[in-house]
Parts: sequence; structure tokens; C-alpha cells
Amino acid sequence: MNHANPPPRHVPVLLRRADEILGPALASGGVLVDATLGLGGHAEHFLRTYPSIRLIGLDRDTAALELAGERLRPFEDRITLVHTRYDGIADALATAGLSPTDSVRAILMDLGVSSMQLDEAERGFAYSVDAPLDMRMDPTAELTAADVLNTYSHGELARVLKTYGEERFAGRIASKVLERRQQRPFSTSAELVELLYDAIPAATRRTGGHPAKRTFQALRVEVNRELESLEAALPAALDALEVGGRIVVMSYQSLEDKVVKQMFAQRSASRTPMDLPVELPGMGPEFTVLTRGAEKASAQEIEDNPRAAPVRMRAVERIQEAG
Repeated sequence: MNHANPPPRHVPVLLRRADEILGPALASGGVLVDATLGLGGHAEHFLRTYPSIRLIGLDRDTAALELAGERLRPFEDRITLVHTRYDGIADALATAGLSPTDSVRAILMDLGVSSMQLDEAERGFAYSVDAPLDMRMDPTAELTAADVLNTYSHGELARVLKTYGEERFAGRIASKVLERRQQRPFSTSAELVELLYDAIPAATRRTGGHPAKRTFQALRVEVNRELESLEAALPAALDALEVGGRIVVMSYQSLEDKVVKQMFAQRSASRTPMDLPVELPGMGPEFTVLTRGAEKASAQEIEDNPRAAPVRMRAVERIQEAG
């Protein structure tokens, strides 16, 4: 795979809004953790805009780390790049020489599939082109989408499709998959797309968007353990922030956004028992919410960057240490 001189395909999503939120926390320097580095678009902006910050960049994709490292070479004395999933924040901080007591001023998590992963057909993330059924964000991981289709039981596969893809016809699709793989194993995305056109009723195909969208999302989430990683990453990220530190999370599907919403609400609520008339010392909220609901991209940004259409941004600021 040739990564030399990649085309200018990476447009950071909600960059201006992310800066508005994280900027006040970074104005006097400190550590910024970009937990989903990708091609480094957000990271480059923050490093240029705030010359006294230090960046710790995480990504599970070794190819993305290589490309981001080239992009961020002018700042190499201020960055540490770590090959890990975003739930590896604590280990990444240790790798960068920060102790558990060292503080972080800002954290950015831009979830979902990166531009590079979508654009490189051989990664198998896009249902619009025929490619191997891979879908691994980390090429060194073992499980692929083909493995899921070829080895999961009917019940396991239906659960994945229903839970992670919110697919109404999960059981029907699972039955078709098991029937088809008895003839020959799945290996390419075109084989799966053909099956989905057959499994999903015509009326639904005409009104419900591309019939492969939900199944491909479900397989990607399963292969990369995305929700499990997110559920582990958020508490670690929040715990790493110092008072006044801020975190921005951008989600691209409802399951992710639900996890973020619930975690932020939990950590922004009072810990004083509800039957007490006054707030107990040290039992007030640890965080305050900085966004009104989930913020979306503007019509202009979506026109400039169609991949921003599904984004949902939430942010909080730490206002006191845990009791």
C-alpha cells in the first residue's frame, strides 16, 4: 500500500467548533490527547494554533499513524504517537512519560471510520465497491468481517446485526448468510451486498436507504469492538482530565452517541443522595455540560464535507475532582 503523498482527502469535522470548546482549556498550554488521531487534521490545527501544548495522539491503525506522523513532523518535539485503541488512554499517557497524577487539559475523540479507511477500497469498509470483507481498523487484529459471517452462529450473527446495526431483518439476513456459506465462504463485499438485496424486502429497499448500510455498520462495530472500546475509554478519559479540562466527543451513529450521552449525564449529576436538602461537600457534579444536546454540522459544512452529515458532538468540562 503506497502512502507517499496522500491526496488531500482529509477534512477535519467540526474543526472550528472543536476549537471553540477546547481552546479555552489549551490557551495556557498543557496536554491535548487526540484519542482518534486518524490523518492528523485536528491535531495539526491545535498544534499550530496553541504553540505551547503537547499532543499525545492515539490510533489503532498503523497506516494512519505513519501518515499522521509525516503530517505532524514539524511538531515532532511536541508530540507522542501511540499505537492503541482509544480505550488505551491510561497506557498511552504512561508511554508518553505522564504519571497517573499528571493532568490533561483537553481530549478529542472523533469516532467512526476515518477518511483513509473509507477511501482505501481494499480495507472493505465501503459497500459501494467490491473488496475483501476485512473492516479491521487495526490491520494487526485477527477478527475480520469475513470471519464473523463465516463462523458466527445464527443467534450470534442476528444479535450483532440487530444490536449494532439496528437491522429489522436481522434474523432473516442471518438465515440467508448461513444458507449461503454452506455453499462457499464469504470473501468479498459484493457477495454480501448481493445477499442483502435478496434478503431485504423490495419495499424496504426502496425507502430505507441502501440495504447494506446497517449490516456493514454492524459488522464494523463487531470487528473493531467499537462500543466496548468506547464504554471503557470514556471513564478513563474523564478521569485523566484536570479541573478546567475539557473533552469533545464526536459520534457518527446513534449507538455511540447514546453511550456518550449517558456517561456525560452520569458524571455531570450530583452525587448527593436525592432525599437530602443540601449538597454534601465534595459530592457535587464532577463535570458540567458544554453543549446543548448533541450539536450537528451546519448545512454549509455538510455541503463542504458530506461525511460530516451524521456527526453528533457532545462536550463537558471538569469542575471538581472526584470525591
